[in-house]
Amino acid sequence: MSQEDKKKAANKQTQRVVLCTVGINILNTVLKLAVGVGVSSMALITDGLHSLSDMITDVVVLAGAQIGLKEPDDEHPYGHAWAETFATLFVAITLAVAGCFMIYKAGMSIAMHKVSQIGRLVLTIAGISIFTKEFAFVITKRTAVKLSSSMLYANAWHHRSDALSSIAVAIGAVASMLGFAYGDQIAAIIVGLMIVVVAVRILSESMGQFTARAVDAQTNEQITRIIKSQTQIHDWHKLRTRVVGRELFMDLHILVAPKLNITEAHDIAEALENELHEKIIQPVNIMIHVEPYTKG
Repeated sequence: MSQEDKKKAANKQTQRVVLCTVGINILNTVLKLAVGVGVSSMALITDGLHSLSDMITDVVVLAGAQIGLKEPDDEHPYGHAWAETFATLFVAITLAVAGCFMIYKAGMSIAMHKVSQIGRLVLTIAGISIFTKEFAFVITKRTAVKLSSSMLYANAWHHRSDALSSIAVAIGAVASMLGFAYGDQIAAIIVGLMIVVVAVRILSESMGQFTARAVDAQTNEQITRIIKSQTQIHDWHKLRTRVVGRELFMDLHILVAPKLNITEAHDIAEALENELHEKIIQPVNIMIHVEPYTKG
């Protein structure tokens, strides 16, 4: 499969899963806000705003994927994969803000001695949200792993954070029905901290792309294994890698028999390129420098 075909196939899968989760987020936003306002549930209204933020990040993810698909141009000769990195940063930041907002609102509620008397309807809506958002997390994460997409991975955890916040709402509803005063708020604080930790981890990983950090150890091992499998390459060195969005950029020097002509040496380099394109899931941009092998 060519690089262009890889990008188009990945974009189609990204669009399919994100459009599905957009529908889930619309459903949850409408249900939570309508019922939350109807029964005066601060927790459910806050959770509805969280679902709304999920829907906004879905749109950002779609935009990032679409921009990343654009062909390289004179101003961006290395392509537009950076758009996915910026989308990942946006999702991570909104995750952190959502987590901090939950902690703040829950803390203020405790400080003001607010006790919400909420019941089964809130518990039902929270249950629907937990089920649908966990489904969104599973399908988004599965696609993210398949496509090696940090942007989709971040968005998957945004869906999981919404499911976790709905768990807090459910716990609060049960606690309220059992007569516990601050069960909802305490659960919200714990979940908010979990969300912030996930956001910081995603933010750290995406920032690594701006510092030209090398690929992970597993991908690096796969690359070296592919190079070693090429019997006409006697040795190699100066392997350098970095990731931008979903795309992997790499360059290396290979050493081949010194008596080969230019065409034969080029064929060896091209065979290595084709193998890397075939075996590595991500789109790969490769620069290979050929040198004569003079040892032995």
